[in-house]
Amino acid sequence: MLIPNIGKEHTEKLAGTKEALENLAEQLYIAKPDTIVMISPHATMYPDAFSGNIAASYKAVLKEFGDHGTVIEMQPDSLLSDRVHRQMRVLGMPYTLTSSEEIDFGYTVPLFFLTKHYKNAKLLPLAPSLLTGDSHVKFGEALKEILHSETNRIAVIASADLSHHANQNSPEGYKEEGETFDKTVRAAVAAMSPKAFGALNDHILEEAGQCGYRPILILLSMLEGMNATPQELCYEAPFGVGYLTANFALA
Repeated sequence: MLIPNIGKEHTEKLAGTKEALENLAEQLYIAKPDTIVMISPHATMYPDAFSGNIAASYKAVLKEFGDHGTVIEMQPDSLLSDRVHRQMRVLGMPYTLTSSEEIDFGYTVPLFFLTKHYKNAKLLPLAPSLLTGDSHVKFGEALKEILHSETNRIAVIASADLSHHANQNSPEGYKEEGETFDKTVRAAVAAMSPKAFGALNDHILEEAGQCGYRPILILLSMLEGMNATPQELCYEAPFGVGYLTANFALA
C-alpha cells in the first residue's frame, strides 16, 4: 500500500509511515553503510535452518502485485555472505544458502524508500526459519557476534508487518490477540529486549495474523545489551494492519 503504483490514493492514509521511512532514508544516507543486511519473512523459509540468499545480482520486484515497473537493482556482498555462512557453522547454527536474483516484497518495499538517495550499499538478504523462538534469539546473538567482527559499516533491517487484526478497520476482522501482539512489539522495541516478545504463546502468534515475530525477534536479540537508543518513528494501522517504523540509534 506504500508503493504509489499499487496503493495509489490509499498511500495518503499512510502518511506517517511514509514520513518515517523518509526519515530513515536520510539517516541511512548520513551513515553510508557498505552493506544492508535485511531479514524478510516472505523469503523461502526452511523448517530446520536459517538462510541467506547469494546471487550474482538482485532485482527487488513487485510483479506479484501487478506492478511491473518497480525494479530495484542491488549488488551482493559475496564476501560477507561467505563469512556469515562459515561462522554460523562454526557457532553451530543451522544455516543454509539459497540463490535467487528476484527478491520478494519484504525486501522491495523498504529498499524502495531507503535507497532512493543512497545507491552504494550492497545487500545480504536473510530469511528466518520455522524453528522455535529461542532458536531465533540464538541466531540473532550469533549474527551480532559475526557482524561486530566486520570492519565495514553494516545496517540491519527487519522487514515485516505486525498484526493483520489490529483494529476494526481490518478486512480480516479485529482480534484481541492482534492488538496484544502489536502492543507487545512496541514495548519490546522501546525496551530493546526480546524476552517478553519471545515469550508470546503460539495462540497469540497464530491468531494475530502477523509475519513480524521472527524478523523482529532476531533484531531485538542482536540489539540486547548494546549501547543504543530506540526511537519509535511511527505506528499506525489505518487498514487494520499494524505498521511500525523504528530506528535504533547506536552510540
